[in-house]
Amino acid sequence: MKKANKIYTILIFAFLYAPIAVLILFSFNDSNSTGVFTGFSTQWYEELLNDDATLNALKNTLILAVLSSLIATLIGTAAAVGINKMKNKYIQQSINTVTNIPMMNPDIVTGISMMLLFVFVGGLVNASSNLSFWTVLIAHITFNLPYIILNVLPKLREMDRHLPEAALDLGCTPMQSFFKVELPAIMPGVISGLIMAFTLSLDDFVISYFTVGNGFETLPIRIYSMTKKRVTPDMYALSTFIFVAILVLLLLSNFVGERDRTKKVTKNSKKKAGAGK
Repeated sequence: MKKANKIYTILIFAFLYAPIAVLILFSFNDSNSTGVFTGFSTQWYEELLNDDATLNALKNTLILAVLSSLIATLIGTAAAVGINKMKNKYIQQSINTVTNIPMMNPDIVTGISMMLLFVFVGGLVNASSNLSFWTVLIAHITFNLPYIILNVLPKLREMDRHLPEAALDLGCTPMQSFFKVELPAIMPGVISGLIMAFTLSLDDFVISYFTVGNGFETLPIRIYSMTKKRVTPDMYALSTFIFVAILVLLLLSNFVGERDRTKKVTKNSKKKAGAGK
């Protein structure tokens, strides 16, 4: 039975990661063939680094991902603190439900609805262009917010509620109490939410496609435009870069979560040892 479970697990992982392994392999192909590996070469990475349009799209994507994740983290953390402090449980549950809707909503519905909203508002203010960098930034902040709240809220609920009160009793202002006591306690959740928001923004295509203006192009949109023609191995090299970047971010996120769990176990062990004495 154990052997069968191991075989099943290996087959699942092979099914999931074999396409990525093939993609990485052909990014080092000596020829432009997408079906026959003729030899090892880094020419497609060199060609990618000399492609100004792709590098500009990469720069736009990174700027968008960094700004949207940072702003969403600030707003989402404040929202999570506010939701956690609500005394009416029914209102709190209702807001949590409304917050989770964007995560369950299909991306195409979110993208089209936000596009219509931006066009409507642009018509009201007589804007020369309804869609631009700012519209796609607002869209990314919007769909990132639920993930920030989802990561921060559990940390707030795990935190000892008496800690902020103790800080206030010791002379801290409410703002000092938050930054010196609450924020360090929920920081693992904030960092996890920030990394998740950055990854989602970096990867997004559907919502960006409907809300971006003509003068701004993100990397997923550029890759999509290239698929209308023959895909060359330099796109394999680009996909390899993206895969490695996301893998590093996920490892960092897991490291932060594991370190937080280790601290909790150590803290609980010390409490039990103190109680035993």
